[in-house]
Amino acid sequence: MRIVSEDYIARRLQVKGIVQGVGFRPFVYQLAHKYGLKGEVANTSSGVTIHIEGSREQIECFEADLATRCPPLAQITAVNGCPESVRNYLDFTIASSRGEEAVSTLIAPDVSICGDCLRELFDPEDRRYHYPFINCTNCGPRYTIIDDIPYDRPQTSMKHFKMCAQCQAEYDDPADRRFHAQPNACALCGPRVSLYDKDRKKVAAHDPLAHAAALLKQGFILAIKGLGGFHLAADAGNSDAVSRLRSRKQREEKPLAMMSVDPARIRQYARVGPEEEKLLTSLQRPIVLLEKKKTNTIAAEVAPRNRYFGVMLPYTPLHYLLLECGFTALVMTSGNRSEEPIAIDNDDAFERLADIADYFLIHNRDIYLRSDDSIVRRTAGATRFIRRSRGYVPRPVFLRNPVPPILACGAELKNTVCLTQEDRAFLSQHIGDLENLATYEFFRLTIAHMERILAIAPEIVAYDWHPDYLSTKYAEEQDALEKIPVQHHHAHIVSCMAEHQIEGPVIGLALDGTGYGADGTVWGGEVLAVWPDRFERLAHFAHVPMPGSAAAIKEPWRMAVSYLNDAFGDQVWNLDLPLLEKIGERKLRIILEMIAKELNSPLTSSLGRLFDGVAAIVGIRQRVSFEGQAAMELEMLADEAGVAVYDYEWVADPAYQILTAPIVAGVVRDIQKGIPTSTISCKFHTTLVRLFAELCELLRRKHRLNRVVLSGGVFQNSLLLSGLIQALKAKNFEVFAHQQVPCNDGGIALGQALVAAARVRT
Repeated sequence: MRIVSEDYIARRLQVKGIVQGVGFRPFVYQLAHKYGLKGEVANTSSGVTIHIEGSREQIECFEADLATRCPPLAQITAVNGCPESVRNYLDFTIASSRGEEAVSTLIAPDVSICGDCLRELFDPEDRRYHYPFINCTNCGPRYTIIDDIPYDRPQTSMKHFKMCAQCQAEYDDPADRRFHAQPNACALCGPRVSLYDKDRKKVAAHDPLAHAAALLKQGFILAIKGLGGFHLAADAGNSDAVSRLRSRKQREEKPLAMMSVDPARIRQYARVGPEEEKLLTSLQRPIVLLEKKKTNTIAAEVAPRNRYFGVMLPYTPLHYLLLECGFTALVMTSGNRSEEPIAIDNDDAFERLADIADYFLIHNRDIYLRSDDSIVRRTAGATRFIRRSRGYVPRPVFLRNPVPPILACGAELKNTVCLTQEDRAFLSQHIGDLENLATYEFFRLTIAHMERILAIAPEIVAYDWHPDYLSTKYAEEQDALEKIPVQHHHAHIVSCMAEHQIEGPVIGLALDGTGYGADGTVWGGEVLAVWPDRFERLAHFAHVPMPGSAAAIKEPWRMAVSYLNDAFGDQVWNLDLPLLEKIGERKLRIILEMIAKELNSPLTSSLGRLFDGVAAIVGIRQRVSFEGQAAMELEMLADEAGVAVYDYEWVADPAYQILTAPIVAGVVRDIQKGIPTSTISCKFHTTLVRLFAELCELLRRKHRLNRVVLSGGVFQNSLLLSGLIQALKAKNFEVFAHQQVPCNDGGIALGQALVAAARVRT
């Protein structure tokens, strides 16, 4: 037995966080050797356990470096240490993974190829030259290929590929960059790419990727299997190809995402500032909204009637190999039919996408869970999520206080779900609109998968008040769980409070298109006093009818008629407006009768519907092909130089009701004067900013509240968000807006979970 001094001690360290599959154990191994320490490190179901032996000084240095020098993908949330008996280890080793009863490890998100792997990919002397699945512990797939924990190869979709001798040697070598990189492989032993036509006939090609690139250059549409699902790809400079893709996918006008090989290529058609470049080149590689250059070679059909392109850089080696073939940009839009989840399985892709894609570039590595591309935008001095998915999920949002295990089911549109554990909230990847069976099944699968890999057994289920949402129906079927319904706009505000770790009371501006209100009407223009467990409605837009109910969302001209009727009454027949001429007397009479007789015309206070109505009144759009289209185009047309406002007023009854009639009447007067639409749009936005800032000032005096929280899909509008933040701060308010989760319904599950937790505490 080795004789040691009294200063020779042992410690046991339990490390929690994202510490599996990110090169953490080899980092610990090399750090232990640096300080001459003995012992072992092992993955467990709770994180990583380290037994360390050496001098007290060496161990203290080791622990200091452990917290400050960890690998780039690692995220340590806790290190718990305790004295341990000296076992007289002869060396420091990496032990096999161990299962334990308590499971609380964190899984890393899928991230882009790292610089080291990218250099190897294009090095003709490297054995992985042009291998489209090159990866290491610092990059590649994680969340989408894991089936269970601990994160080891047998628990991933790589279990079907037996490593060759060279890959196994890398995998077993603690000094190698690929030590325990679970997706480690090469062309001899790993996944492979194949090219097929839409009839499932394999295309004979020595290099399927080069052949696929040639087909794209010829104007064909390809379905390409990536990291979290399939993309539908076309040459972004080919108008015919992009138009055919739109037609086949039945995606009439919604902007299409693009991918370019590097920021220099993107600068040929879009403006890229320093902050945007940081986002583009980050490990997460989200789609970033960038202002278009006036002159560019991108097909107009990519993003019609929009000032912005949605652009990302490649994040897989396969993407790089395609884009190195000389494209300015490729359209890379979700591989799905309209309103369905993206395809992840080869057979499913052939089945669902054969009438869209001409060819299929597939591979034989399974995707266990689909994950759409994330979408972000720099606005009002911060990065804001429009969609939080690939690259960010399942990193948690850290909470101010521990909460019980809760499942929050989200809303209907842009659905995500949320699971909580201790001081962490895990928001899922984008699921989509729960309006069909396929998306509902994806919703159920995501819940089951997250519960399994995060080892969370919820005790409570939180859900939206709306009785007809599929997410609500699912929650109500969970008989073993305590059920807590949460009002939609309450959840919106609390989601933003949660990410900023603040508690109430606050003034909450919850502005969106649709939410089931406490009075049974459709809310969406709400000013609330909010605590985590309750809320009070302080102000809202005056209710107007939605003639045709859901039809009024798809046909904004209906809302235009409703607002005009509210503002002008019987005089609406005398208005000289191009919109009314287009509608025609017959349709106008039908809508007015529906309103008068209260036939299929639920009341709404929604600011989203007011945006729709104004957009239709000024002649921008009578019908929409996707949610929020009319409002978005109204924003895009705004002349940002204006300072004028329309008349506005509110009345107390008992909450303040913001009257829409003065605003609508002002819009109509400007149209009749021939004022440009760009000026009207700017004036409308400026009016809303001024109105809400003054209303908040009134409510501060009345309720002594100085913190304002902004949430709801309307705040995707950059003009409104930045203008209101600036106006409120000028009045010395503390202002909080979303940065970690979307302001739209993609973030609402977080709020539902925190409301439920607060109600349990009270």
